[in-house]
Amino acid sequence: MNRGLILKFENLVQLRGACRQLRTVSHRKVPKAQWKPVQSSAHPVCSVLLYPQLWQKDKLISIALSQCRHLATKEETKKKKKKILLTQGEVEIRQKMTIEELARAMGKDVDHIYEALLYTDVDVVSLEPDSVLYEDHIKLIVKKSGMKYKSAKLKEEKERENKDAVKRPPADPAVLTPRPPVVTILGHVDHGKTTLLDSLRKTQVASMEAGGITQHIGAFLVHLPSGEKITFLDTPGHAAFSAMRARGTLVTDIVILVVAAEDGVMEQTVESIQHAKNAGVPIILAINKCDKPEADPERVKKELLAHDVVCEEFGGDVQAVNISALKGENLMVLAEATVALAEMLELKADPTGLVEGMVIESRKDKGKGPVTTAIIQRGTLRKGCVLVAGKTWAKVRFMFDENGKAVDAASPGVPVEIMGWKEVPSAGDEMLEVESEQRAHEVVAWRTYVEQQEKVKKDVEVIEAKQKEHRMEYEKKQQKLAHLTWRQRKAVLYKENKHLMLLKPKERTEMDKNVLSVVVKGDVDGSVEAILNILDSYDADDECKLDIIHFGMGDISETDISLAETFNGVVFGFSVKANESIKRLAAKKGIKIKLHSVIYKLIEDLKEELNSRLPPAVVENTIGEASVIDIFSVTVGKNKIAVAGCRVQKGLLDKKMKFKLIRNRDVIWKGYLSSLKHHKDDVQVIKMGMDCGLSLDKNIEFNIGDEIICYEEKEVQQTTSWDPGF
Repeated sequence: MNRGLILKFENLVQLRGACRQLRTVSHRKVPKAQWKPVQSSAHPVCSVLLYPQLWQKDKLISIALSQCRHLATKEETKKKKKKILLTQGEVEIRQKMTIEELARAMGKDVDHIYEALLYTDVDVVSLEPDSVLYEDHIKLIVKKSGMKYKSAKLKEEKERENKDAVKRPPADPAVLTPRPPVVTILGHVDHGKTTLLDSLRKTQVASMEAGGITQHIGAFLVHLPSGEKITFLDTPGHAAFSAMRARGTLVTDIVILVVAAEDGVMEQTVESIQHAKNAGVPIILAINKCDKPEADPERVKKELLAHDVVCEEFGGDVQAVNISALKGENLMVLAEATVALAEMLELKADPTGLVEGMVIESRKDKGKGPVTTAIIQRGTLRKGCVLVAGKTWAKVRFMFDENGKAVDAASPGVPVEIMGWKEVPSAGDEMLEVESEQRAHEVVAWRTYVEQQEKVKKDVEVIEAKQKEHRMEYEKKQQKLAHLTWRQRKAVLYKENKHLMLLKPKERTEMDKNVLSVVVKGDVDGSVEAILNILDSYDADDECKLDIIHFGMGDISETDISLAETFNGVVFGFSVKANESIKRLAAKKGIKIKLHSVIYKLIEDLKEELNSRLPPAVVENTIGEASVIDIFSVTVGKNKIAVAGCRVQKGLLDKKMKFKLIRNRDVIWKGYLSSLKHHKDDVQVIKMGMDCGLSLDKNIEFNIGDEIICYEEKEVQQTTSWDPGF
């Protein structure tokens, strides 16, 4: 078979397929009224028969489909216009809907929605059927239409399996072994807590503390001469560190309450007693500084009676020991009392199985990365263990004791510094060992999910409250504008907001001048927590708004400087550093970096920054006072000018200064003098006891007995009314 015959055969097959398509179209039952003729293709079918080589199958199919597009049956038209039936008169709405979707849900046409929108502040002219409406307007439209609404149900997420890590059941008493007692030293600031601990472990911790004040928890294992071991927690006594003291009592067995013999019971002493009672922990009273001449230990014991701390000599169960931490007097007596109480408590723990503990402190070390100080409560911690705390995990790389010496294992009751964390956990987090890294990932993912769900729940509550508040404000505004047309309402709203739209960027910055944006960086988690707790007490937003734009641990970084530049803020650092390159960058961008090692100095510096943002107050300083003893008038041209004959009672009258006229304790006038004369001579100053005549820059009638006050106005820097409490 030659090539020409093959081509003819292929063309016939293509022609047959095309004819079938046309036959299908021609046999459809289409009413004549709905038929719409279409211009045929540029290549009629007859040309195919004459020139089969020019026939294209795709072109013929497109002709057939174009005919179909222009056929609209009555049934299809009715289906398109068919309205959706409402379920029990309720409209199912979503937070966002287009005008077309809302009309369909209500069973109305689009024009009905436009008509209802005339009763809102929406610009109807700019709307299209596919324009999006928000929940407030959707609900209002449904109400205006005399219908009820209900929120569309969201697809319920499949409930996730709880993958959290939990503590093991209580151990068998047979496997329990004795452990060192965990003793927390509590008391008021500067009553000698760190000095006491320093004397017990023979190191110089107090001399290293800024200002002699403990800035965060220190955990130490002390070896006594008798061979006993005691784990001490030294917590800050400063008012700012209440949360850290409370955290210290959660892991402790015994509280040593340090009270200075010459000061007696103070504010943080009372708070420390309350923390111990809340934790159900026994107290040993250490009355410090008994070597001072003004020391009065008996007064301290009597003052503590008011707070239900009853010493043994008064029939109570609290041991009291008089000590001098600085001179090392009676420290062994205090240690023996602690050991004796620990023996009575029979402190034991399970050293086997998965580790359980608590994060006492956490920080980000430049060389070590995220580091935590933890107390082991159960099990024995070793290198390679996988731990979970909060929403982070660690594979233990190294462990160190309180002297920085590497250790291979940590048993119950022993404090240890842990390296290997992926992120810095929060102080106070429960620390649990898990079987593998995969299990750690599961636990962290579950905890993150739970936190997100709680946050979403809270956000929904806040959003609903805000929506309710905005709805009430909107309804009040609508009531005021109810008598106007929607165009008139829009014009009114435009006039109200016009001044904000016309503001230049510089003027907007000036409006925000009384806002202090701060970046807070600290050495450890507890320090940052303490600073944020103080800033949470800020209650002077009407004077200057305090905005915390970022906080975290570690030295000052470029990110901190960039954030401060963006918000025109100040960077505050507590026990952290800023290297020279960061300082140069901050100086170049005009950003202040405030570094402190004592917390109350940081807060004082922050108050100074707040004061600098406040507008100056104008204060009037009185220079002189005169009383009106006679009244007369002088004609100048065609005008009569009132003149007061006065006698200076105090100070002097200076024509360059401002004056005010007071009558019956009311200020009648403020301004400048137009003339000041003494014996018909113009003068600049009238001293006390002299008589003068004066007239004002405004023609005001005088009365005998009126007071003339000469004063000057000075701008004085305001101070914030915020009191952080120390």
